Amino acid sequence: MPEGDAVYRTAARLRAALDGRVLVRSDFRVPRHATADLSGRAVLTTASRGKHLLTRVEGGLTVHTHLRMDGSWRVQRAGAFPRRGDVVRLVLVNDLWQAVGLRLGVVELAPTDQEDRMVGHLGPDLLAPGWDAGDAELAVANIARDPETTIAEALLDQRNVAGLGTIWRAETLFLSGVHPWTPVAEVRDLTKVVALAHRLLAAGKDESGGPVTTGDRRPGRRLWAYGRAGRPCLRCGTTMAKGEIGTGPYERVVFYCPACQPR
Repeated sequence: MPEGDAVYRTAARLRAALDGRVLVRSDFRVPRHATADLSGRAVLTTASRGKHLLTRVEGGLTVHTHLRMDGSWRVQRAGAFPRRGDVVRLVLVNDLWQAVGLRLGVVELAPTDQEDRMVGHLGPDLLAPGWDAGDAELAVANIARDPETTIAEALLDQRNVAGLGTIWRAETLFLSGVHPWTPVAEVRDLTKVVALAHRLLAAGKDESGGPVTTGDRRPGRRLWAYGRAGRPCLRCGTTMAKGEIGTGPYERVVFYCPACQPR
């Protein structure tokens, strides 16, 4: 599932192509909205909220999309043909550009004044422009509400704090020195964990979107833990481990160093 920083960058690409331009065509390829037509309406903006995208158009409507595990948005010149094998769920076209939503897990059209119904359940957004100490305190309080759950599960619960996925969760816990299976109640400094998660996502939101690799100390660029199972820890040399955590069918992979992140 894409991380919050990747969704943030996707919103920026959609804004660059669609904001302020009138749609000449829209094509909703989901049964619920198959007859919807947004042509003639200008796109106001696209906002990211955690892993959700909210594209607001004239007339008080919002297109709500979520990438889920393998969805994406492709921005290309208007009139470009789909590629072989594309699974298109939504197309928004103006006179210059078209935004093509591929394999989107959620496509929803709703009144803008009802956006809270779609994203109101989310915790503080780690990439919110106005992220401050109050947001951090709320995120910590949300995580602490369930002291018996593991910290790995708590960080991935978007109701606690929005934006983290499996990659930056692994990096946050590694750099915090916290074992993924540690109960929330036993984490010494939740404030530090949340602050580090915010730092990692903020560092990644302005990246080009290329692949991340291992070994660099700069947060948001290269990875210490994710994807390194069976390889030496870059900090201590211990063989990195991985496991699955969470309740089925929502198990997610987690990578960690048994020495740097002791139980």
